[in-house]
Amino acid sequence: MLIGCIADDFTGATDVANMLVRQGISTVIHLGVPDTETSTGTEAVVVALKSRTAPVDTAVDESVGALRWLRSQGCRQIYFKYCSTFDSTPQGNIGPVTDALMDELGVDYTVACPALPANGRTVYNGYLFVGGELLNESSMRNHPLTPMADASVLRLLRQQTSSPVGLIPYEVVAQGEQAVRSAIDVHRQTGVRIGVVDAIDEGDLVVIGRACTDLPLVTASSGLAVGLAAALDPDEVAGHQLPRVSGRTAVISGSASRITAGQIRQMRACHPAFEITPDAVSTGVNAIVESAVAWADPLLAMGPVLIHTAPMETADTTVSGDLERALAAIAEKLVAGGVRRLVVAGGETSGAVVQALGVRVLRVGPEISPGVPWTFTLDRAQPVALALKSGNFGSADLFTRAFEVLR
Repeated sequence: MLIGCIADDFTGATDVANMLVRQGISTVIHLGVPDTETSTGTEAVVVALKSRTAPVDTAVDESVGALRWLRSQGCRQIYFKYCSTFDSTPQGNIGPVTDALMDELGVDYTVACPALPANGRTVYNGYLFVGGELLNESSMRNHPLTPMADASVLRLLRQQTSSPVGLIPYEVVAQGEQAVRSAIDVHRQTGVRIGVVDAIDEGDLVVIGRACTDLPLVTASSGLAVGLAAALDPDEVAGHQLPRVSGRTAVISGSASRITAGQIRQMRACHPAFEITPDAVSTGVNAIVESAVAWADPLLAMGPVLIHTAPMETADTTVSGDLERALAAIAEKLVAGGVRRLVVAGGETSGAVVQALGVRVLRVGPEISPGVPWTFTLDRAQPVALALKSGNFGSADLFTRAFEVLR
């Protein structure tokens, strides 16, 4: 086992797994901390948690549990994966989980590298940019669960951890692997425990990944997987085979992101769509589920259908929770009715859907769009192909193109 990842949500898990598979590394995702050994012949394992917005104590306990299981599998390096927009609150959970993993491993240093240039996330002088905008000036400033009011990764981390936080600036990264290693040595000598690393393109991630090969723990978005994979010996990478999956097709979206809204508009232009409004919650979750499934049933034989939530004008956690449960129940009934290829948009929605389906293990397959791969269930009598998409990821035609990629 070369790399063991701990992801703080389910779409983040598929994102980092996708990056590893792109480099030829056989990768399996476990949804939740496993209680058995993983599949043989796997070079990387990702444990997908639903801890991003969980209470701090819960996030820490689950992450440490995942770490202990990964260590029992003999993983050479541990990778704590969080979102490239550093989704968190002043209390955590990125900082507290990082501290707990360091303590459990008994290490004195790690890096924090949220950059994901392929999706427009770059870090310069410690400031996180999203598509050229500062994080706090992007759409993330209005996120209903983790509104980001500061673009400084250093300040964000210092609010969440008692560990000294330092910067490895772009000027150092541009000098190459040895310069980054030297900066890490200086941090250690001066008591810095977490080093925020600048990166503005994929070449920077390769430099950083090679410089971090000796670190037992790294923390990052999925982008650093490119660099870590580049540092591996090709003779250690064997690849894998994937199952063929045929059957009905559907898309379920609970994401409120601007990017997902564009994907919904494009799919609605050419495929049947069912919209669930926040007001529909007043009729009860069961009524929503029954209406959506009854609508979809006669249409599924003719091609993909889309079931999605309408945008909410104001954040309401109770309504959001009800809609999430409704979408999960809809997915469960659709799969029971013959849907075998399913795209799910939104991190919280994806977590709810895979839990409702009782899925525990996924093999990662071909990429649909950067950060969005197809995955295949390994623990169901009839395999299901699932694409679990983060709200802010994917091209405008992702919903329609996903099924072409699978063919």
